[in-house]
Amino acid sequence: MPRFADNDGVQIAFEDLGGAGGDPLLLVMGLGTSRFWWPDGLVNELVHHGFHVVAYDHRDAGQSTHLPDRRVGPPIAALLRREPPAYSAEDLADDAITVLDTLGWERAHLFGHSMGGLVAQRIAIRHPQRVHTLTTSSAVPSDAKGLSVLRYLRLAPLARFARLHHPQTPQGNMALALAVARILAAPGQHIDEYDVREFVDKEAAHQVASFRDQKAQSRQIGAKWHGGPLARITAPTLVLHGERDPLLRVSAARDLAAAVPGAHLRTLPGVGHFLIGDVWATYADELRALADRVDDQPSTACED
Repeated sequence: MPRFADNDGVQIAFEDLGGAGGDPLLLVMGLGTSRFWWPDGLVNELVHHGFHVVAYDHRDAGQSTHLPDRRVGPPIAALLRREPPAYSAEDLADDAITVLDTLGWERAHLFGHSMGGLVAQRIAIRHPQRVHTLTTSSAVPSDAKGLSVLRYLRLAPLARFARLHHPQTPQGNMALALAVARILAAPGQHIDEYDVREFVDKEAAHQVASFRDQKAQSRQIGAKWHGGPLARITAPTLVLHGERDPLLRVSAARDLAAAVPGAHLRTLPGVGHFLIGDVWATYADELRALADRVDDQPSTACED
């Protein structure tokens, strides 16, 4: 069952996924996607590697508060809109800190995937004293704004996303999840219902369906960042990226790693944007190694 953290009236749903007594690890998911899209196999690997794992839903996703409708265009267009957004990128970062506060965690390791990696970067910039380590996968650098984000995106998957239309039925939700996973998988990678069944079943049990609310996605992606640059990140940082990511170019990871002082970059051959089982053990190994390198080091993070 979820618990809820309150950020100035916005309810943020989160869930303890196991590993109590281990190193605190907060999972930050991507655009318009609920926490249920973290694969059980990956979570189990992280728990077995000594982490206490918690995942949460961004505002406007999953079981967290969905904001009132506003006139917004497609998510990609929200990057370029000049009108005031529904909320700021700082609000998205603070939502995660509200979860840490509710858990009683003074600090945590962060692992953000896709847009979750972008949010995790901003958490590390805005709240350096709350972050042990930062790991991103398949993420753009937070220094990129507006049109500059587009240089990292591949347009063909965006066009395929725009053409997805499935009925809001159990069968339609399965078809939609399968279509999204196939778009995000590495070219030629076989994806079938088995790969998304756990996500769809969990969401159905909680009356949630990801990727349905385009307005919510536009509000998330349209949240403007007014904070500092990546050079302000003090947490030890790991940047992961699949070399066959069909959505984000590898240059996004290279630029992100170059901008964060001391960051380590690892690209993975044959890996796409979808968190397929082939990467679970590797990702857990990488997070454990990063955490072990800093376990006995004194914190150098500055205060807010």
